[in-house]
Parts: sequence; C-alpha cells; structure tokens
Amino acid sequence: MDTLKEIQKLEGHTDRVWGLAWNPLSGLDGHPYKLASCSGDKTVRIWEHKLSNSWECQAVLDDPHTRTVRSCSWSPSGKLLATASFDGTTAIFQDVGDDYECVSTLEGHENEVKSVSWNASGSLLATCGRDKTVWIWEVLPGNEFECVAVLQGHTQDVKMVQWHPNMDILFSCSYDNTVKIWADDGEDDNWACVQTLAQSNSGHSSTVWALSFNPTGDKMVTCCDDLTLKIWGTDNGKMLSSDGFAPWSHLCTVAGYHDRTIFSVHWSRDNIIASGAADNAIRFFMENNESNSLVDGPSFNFLLKKEKAHNMDINSVQWSPGENRLLASASDDGTIKIWELTSVTSTAETTVSSV
Repeated sequence: MDTLKEIQKLEGHTDRVWGLAWNPLSGLDGHPYKLASCSGDKTVRIWEHKLSNSWECQAVLDDPHTRTVRSCSWSPSGKLLATASFDGTTAIFQDVGDDYECVSTLEGHENEVKSVSWNASGSLLATCGRDKTVWIWEVLPGNEFECVAVLQGHTQDVKMVQWHPNMDILFSCSYDNTVKIWADDGEDDNWACVQTLAQSNSGHSSTVWALSFNPTGDKMVTCCDDLTLKIWGTDNGKMLSSDGFAPWSHLCTVAGYHDRTIFSVHWSRDNIIASGAADNAIRFFMENNESNSLVDGPSFNFLLKKEKAHNMDINSVQWSPGENRLLASASDDGTIKIWELTSVTSTAETTVSSV
C-alpha cells in the first residue's frame, strides 16, 4: 500500500506560493535538506531541515524584486540561487554563510519573467517570459552574466524553461500549446529551434504549463490545461553522438485522472511522476515496466491521489535530491508542505496505456 505522509506545513509567505527549488546538495554527504520558495508577496524564503527534525525558515530575501517572484532555481553547485520576477528582472543570490547576497540583476525582458533554469554544468542560465521570448545567459567570472541569445519562436507567453539534465539542449513550454526544443549549432552561440512538439505531432491542445525529465534524460513528461500528461521519448545514444540532435516523439498520454488544469509535474530519481493541479490534489504515477514493449510503447500506473493536499490550487510539486523520498508542494493557499511517499511498488490497480 502506497502512503503519502505529511511531514510539515511551512508557513510564512503572505501570498500564493508559485515556485519551489531544492538545493541540489540537499541530503547528500551530510548536507541538510534546503528548499527555496517564491511568492506573490515579492519574497523568496529559504527553508532548512534542522537536527531537531523540524523545518525552519533560514532566510527571507525581500530585495530587489518589486513584484511577484514566479520561479527560483539553484545552480548545480548549490551556491547561487536565481529568481525570476514579474518586475521583468532575474536576480542572482549568492550563499554567503547563513546569509544571501544579491550579486547580480539580469534585465532585458519587456515584462514578466516566468521561469529560470540553469544548465547541468552551471555555465548557462535560461529565462522566459510573457514577452514570448527565451533568453540564454552565459555565466562569466565575478558573477557577471552576458546574454548570448534571445530566442523568438513562441507566439504566446512562455511558461517554463528547462535544460536537459545532461546536455546543453533547452526546452520551453508555452501558452501557445507547444513545447519548443532549442540547440546551439556550435558556432558563435547560434541557438535555434530544432523541434516543436505541437498538437499536429500528438502534442497538447492547450497551455503547456511544465515539463520534467526522467533520471536518464531519454524520457520527458509534460502537463497541460487539456487535463493530460504526455510522455515523450528520444534516442539518448543518438543525442550524444556527433549528429547532435535526436528528435523527440510522443510515447503515451495519461488521461482521465485530472479534471482541472495540471500546473506542475516532476519525475523522481526512482521513476515516480508527481502532478499538482487546480483541484488541490497531488497524484502519483509510475511506469509499468512489464508492459513496455517495443510495439505498444510504455504505459503508466496510477499509484495514489492525495485529495485536499492544499486548500487551493497547487502550483508546484518538486521531489528532493538525497535518499529520502521527500516531495515539496506549493499552493495558492500561501503554504508549502513537505511530504514523504513510502512503500511504492511497481504494480497498481490501474494502467494507463499508450494513446
């Protein structure tokens, strides 16, 4: 029997909580679990798991943003935190002991910045916004950031940017119902869109809110206003070859489990997909390895639904690094919750087949 246990409710934000980011060192090599949250109250909070087994707010970053902070992301080293705001800027904070210092502010987007993401090596940062653009910034010595590309191709608000977990390929999802994949052809930061996942190639029929990769980076899940999750796959061997880019293709659609918009999705290290939605519930799915034939493609088991996980919309669900199977969720109700999922098995009552 799979169970989801609420560990603690974190209170302090005075408006809806939009985004969450676990510090990548959390739970590893003796490092404490550390979580950043960002909110409509214009602040970012850093939460840390203490030896007393409780979670406490370690810092409140209330400068320099003047509007909602929509997204936050830690650099791979865990030393820098990037925050994207509706004020049109992205701030970079550096961990200096128990304090956080704003060391850089990135300007350029015409209006709201919706998402920020670091690449695997920490050498590049991507941002996106309501101005329909995706920006790529190169990280230079001394906390300097240089814009090396402004990517235009989406026809509406870009909701999220996410780098591939082990390659410098960037993914963006949008209010225009598509996911776009961007790559550098290797010559002077010449970034271009190499593939668009749209309704015409089994993509979504409404706003795509978020995406997440499996641990090996050869599968991706997307979530949407159309009440579905879609699983996509690529040939990782080809992606790593000199040919450069291997296209992504639709593998299956997980439908019939959500009746409100799915705002967030995250794929865990042990292959469990969590979704957070506008019905205040968190759901869990797991790939059914027994049915993954070459002919039929993969299918996913529905594991668990946590009703009333929050009192309002769930904007973000994020699995932690480290050994513990911890999940953080953030909501319009102004709270963050830490959960632990226990005793997951590979079988479940329901199977979602390829569609």
